[in-house]
Amino acid sequence: MDYRKKLGAWLAMGMLAMVPGPLRAADVPAAAANTNVRPTTGEWPQWRGPNRDNISSETGLLKQWPAAGPPLAWKATDMGEGFSGVSVADGHIYTLGYSSGSTYIIALDMAGKHLWKTKIGSGDVGGGSRPGPRATPTVDGDRVYAMDEVGNLACLKTADGKEVWHLNMRRDLGGEVMSGWGFAESVLVEGDNVLCTPGGRQGSVAALNKMTGKVVWRCKQLTEPTTYASLVPADFGGTHQYVVLLVDHVAGVGADGTLLWQAQRHGATAIIPTPVVHDDMVYVTSGYNIGCNCFRISGSGSAFKAEQLYASKDMAVQHGGVVQLNGYVYGFSDMQRGILVCMELKTGKVVWKDKSVLRDGANGSKGSLTCADGKLYVRSEGSESGATCTVGLVEATPAGYHELGKFNQPDRSHKASWSHPVVADGKLFLRDQDVLLCYDIKSK
Repeated sequence: MDYRKKLGAWLAMGMLAMVPGPLRAADVPAAAANTNVRPTTGEWPQWRGPNRDNISSETGLLKQWPAAGPPLAWKATDMGEGFSGVSVADGHIYTLGYSSGSTYIIALDMAGKHLWKTKIGSGDVGGGSRPGPRATPTVDGDRVYAMDEVGNLACLKTADGKEVWHLNMRRDLGGEVMSGWGFAESVLVEGDNVLCTPGGRQGSVAALNKMTGKVVWRCKQLTEPTTYASLVPADFGGTHQYVVLLVDHVAGVGADGTLLWQAQRHGATAIIPTPVVHDDMVYVTSGYNIGCNCFRISGSGSAFKAEQLYASKDMAVQHGGVVQLNGYVYGFSDMQRGILVCMELKTGKVVWKDKSVLRDGANGSKGSLTCADGKLYVRSEGSESGATCTVGLVEATPAGYHELGKFNQPDRSHKASWSHPVVADGKLFLRDQDVLLCYDIKSK
């Protein structure tokens, strides 16, 4: 029985006096602030990991790779098309795939064997050479939640893939996307709710009851279309809230759906990377010549304000996300096509930049990354002609660029490799359309 069920039992027995009050993230260790977090370090139950910061708690990993890269543990096929990442929880792996006109949630065991797959929607967004889902499933206890590219959000049983409930962002919530590439959000599950960003006039941000899918609240003070970014939980001034990156604003929404603060920040074409929250700061970035912005959030209760600390084009990340570690942000900036940048979070100062790890061709390549055991696991996007996709290991330090190994991913599709790398259970997972590769990166 988890702590939420125990708490419910205590309340039912009239023992409210024994409970010291509502638990805030500030009152507990960081690793327990998100309800998806589990004590098992080998898990990655949602998009960007247990705390949505893209940092794995794994340790004891290889400090340097052999010339050919780490050993391949296994390869799984029949994943379908799309750009979904993987989630790892309770000995299962979950992802999304598109085949024969439908999108499925797929479950595998830790050896790559298919366990089940369940259809959650039909049709695609007319993406031409880019059909398929963009989101990553979210695991919460015995349920898994995921959204496809046309806005179908489903809740399934993890044991057998049986559907619990299902809705559609456009049909049921009046959702609206900023441009024509469909929905890409990886939903957030906290407490009793699923938090999502349907966008549109009925309220950009919504909370749904995680057991039924029924609307709990909408933030009607925000009515912009949704972007391709996902929500991040945060605590400012003792108030729990959700940071959302929209077309014209970055904002904080309270746990009851109230708009607590917003700052103007206009994006273009496709706003994709998830915001980063650290201390009292919110850091956002996007590509298409936009760049990054950092805001300081101050206040308490219902009175908050956002002050912009800086805006810079030195970190304009199109799709690969950023990682914040020890006060520094790492990411692949589009401004010089795929250059890896280390930036000081508080000031926006570029500490170092280097292009060598993703030099797949004369012009370089964009890339994505994640972090584990003090290292950056980086991956180039290759190209839609099936060009080389480089996977690298780089020291996560402001002291300078230090490459610790790289290899060319085998079994390349003829699509850009936009699925981000994931590190969990001593393994590195790389999804490339129909193929999922699992590498053993544990130090022997």
